[in-house]
Amino acid sequence: MKNISIKDHKIISQIKLSNLPSHLDLGETEDEVKNELKKVRKKLGKLQDRLYAHGKYSVLVCLQGMDTSGKDSLIREVFKDFNARGVEVMSFKVPTDLELKHDYLWRHYLALPARGKFGVHNRTHYENVLVTRVHPNYILGEKLPNVNTVEDVNEAFWDKRFDQINNFEKHLADNGTVIFKFFMNLSKDEQKRRLLRRLDLKHKNWKFSAGDLKERKLWDNYMDCYQDAINRTSKEHAPWFNIPADNKPTARLAVAIILYNTLKKYQDIKEPELDDKTKANLHLYKEQLNNE
Repeated sequence: MKNISIKDHKIISQIKLSNLPSHLDLGETEDEVKNELKKVRKKLGKLQDRLYAHGKYSVLVCLQGMDTSGKDSLIREVFKDFNARGVEVMSFKVPTDLELKHDYLWRHYLALPARGKFGVHNRTHYENVLVTRVHPNYILGEKLPNVNTVEDVNEAFWDKRFDQINNFEKHLADNGTVIFKFFMNLSKDEQKRRLLRRLDLKHKNWKFSAGDLKERKLWDNYMDCYQDAINRTSKEHAPWFNIPADNKPTARLAVAIILYNTLKKYQDIKEPELDDKTKANLHLYKEQLNNE
């Protein structure tokens, strides 16, 4: 769709989050947007088959956003036409006791996609510079050397953690992982509407948590942390994309188009050719089957 281009969403310089749009008007009806998504995700599905057969790249899709920003439904709709063996979805929640006995990147490293596969991470390693930065007392649960009080979780601590994340992503990219980081940019007004909907509709009640309201009160803190994280870690090998999330169908289409238009540039991703001996004997194999 001509109204969505990678350059309009890719963050390549320092940004102010309040200047990034949370709404995208494509001038299309919702049905037209949904039909366009169907076309793009079919192309993505075919591309994924080639990626799987090629077996030299993996794709890491990172989804970050405030509660109700539409991450779950985006995963459902964008990857619907993928072969199930080719995509793995992980949703990262509060670290378990076992995970806390390792460094904070350990559980994310274990969840990385193998060559030939897509890994979709719903909330990501960035939780470790977002939620923990808004709630620095959480860091104490990691039982790190030389971090004994909240006062030890200072700017030098965050500088080091951002360096670790940048190094982690550079290592992945250098070894064949194509990284996409999508910030689901939801407005505070739209979040309020979606939370009220969860309360109003009985079949949506299960999605609501009183904790959502506590975190909502910290909205400005979160936006400051998102802005800093994006500015420090949007690199050419691991770029951030701003996805206006106030309208779910257009957000899904934007992600699908960015994925497809980026990955189709990898001209070396193709099915491997048969060896000469097998290729020369294809007619014999056909005869064997037909003569059974």
